[in-house]
Amino acid sequence: MNEDPVFEAVLSPHRSLGRLGFVILMTIVTVITVVHMVIFVKIGAWPIFAFFGLDLALLFGAFWLSYRSGRMREFIRMSRTDLNVRKVSPSGRTVEHRFNPFWTRFNIARHEEIGITHMHITGQGRQTDVGAFLNPGDKESFASAFQRALATVKQR
Repeated sequence: MNEDPVFEAVLSPHRSLGRLGFVILMTIVTVITVVHMVIFVKIGAWPIFAFFGLDLALLFGAFWLSYRSGRMREFIRMSRTDLNVRKVSPSGRTVEHRFNPFWTRFNIARHEEIGITHMHITGQGRQTDVGAFLNPGDKESFASAFQRALATVKQR
């Protein structure tokens, strides 16, 4: 039975540098690095050439890993009788967690200075974390909306 959702959310990691920004940044860094590589080779310090190349390769690798992890998603859908949390990893692997909203608890761990550090959904002897990759403001916003929706479902 497909009920209308009381709450739906798609959670994804924030990436502050978009595709165009990445291309511009890496173009500038690559040009500067290549200029320095040529200068060091011309003055006879050729081993430095390899270090600059390694540095550039590591920078590209770090961005590749960051953008790959940005493909992670969590889909949360709650109806009156079903709470479904579907997690999609960067590789595309999907894991689903289903709960009965009436028996579900939403647990939040807070730090005095940071705010929310962990959010867990528990019920019927199972548990899953949600939104671990969100920034503090997004965690607060999600937690508030999810708690209201869960309370609404439990009141009916």
